[in-house]
Amino acid sequence: MRAAVIDIGSNSIKVLVADRGADGTPQEVLSRTLEARISQGLGADRPRLSVAGMARGVGAVAELADEARRLGALRVAAVATSAVRDAENGADFRARVRAATGLEVRILAGSEEASLIGRGLTTDPALATLRDFRVFDLGGGSLECLSFRGRQVEFAASLPLGCVRLTERLVPDPAAPFGAADGDRVAREVERQLAAAGVARGPAGGAVVGTGGTLTTVRAVRAAAADVPFAASDPHLPVDLLRATLASVGALDLAGRRKVPGLAASRADIFPAALATLLALAEWAGVTAFQHSLRNLRWGVAAELLGGT
Repeated sequence: MRAAVIDIGSNSIKVLVADRGADGTPQEVLSRTLEARISQGLGADRPRLSVAGMARGVGAVAELADEARRLGALRVAAVATSAVRDAENGADFRARVRAATGLEVRILAGSEEASLIGRGLTTDPALATLRDFRVFDLGGGSLECLSFRGRQVEFAASLPLGCVRLTERLVPDPAAPFGAADGDRVAREVERQLAAAGVARGPAGGAVVGTGGTLTTVRAVRAAAADVPFAASDPHLPVDLLRATLASVGALDLAGRRKVPGLAASRADIFPAALATLLALAEWAGVTAFQHSLRNLRWGVAAELLGGT
């Protein structure tokens, strides 16, 4: 059986086309990402998706759905996270996607999103030996925090700390170099939200897995600097590397950031706040390094569709 998952995120829209492997886990046929930024305005007190943002999102979903169907996907599922979940007009976006593609968008609750991210991570062969570990997934709209014991989720929280949201709320001029005051504002908000959600403070032992576009970008920037293909790059990302990346990239204005190899131009405005968020998280949770994985939400939904464990 072949299935496809379209993940409608705040900053990007992704597709995973997968077959059910002999061991019951999804086996990748195609992964593709389109930058759509449907979440512009997410930092407002009453977020609404713009007409332009919805149009970009619908176009991206339609393109990826067509590609999945051409590849023979018998089931195509579309899921949406923070941007659509929190928007006052999220139902309007769902209706537009349905009219254009025939797909019924499933809007995930925060707890459901976190659980599916956890399920996706358990399909990663690189994490197969981990039993007790923590997971942090940073997106454009939210930060998911999970704790596993015996490979089962024992704690999950979804916090409104996504990099698009915090950039809009806390960075007065995203085109300017990212200053110490910007970092302080982000850190204070991250600490406030983590404390309110009951995320444990200090080292907890075991590995810390990180997913999401920011860590993928950190890894891509380091790979580009070393002239190494991304697939061959080291998934071990020390917090000191994130700190050094923020120091170098944050010192640039937006035009300069858009020229950094490995950093997608469409992410250049939100990347400094995203790094500051992860650094504040690392300080709070006693994290010294993240083990990067690409297998997050869409892999969990694919496992659900394909009937895997």
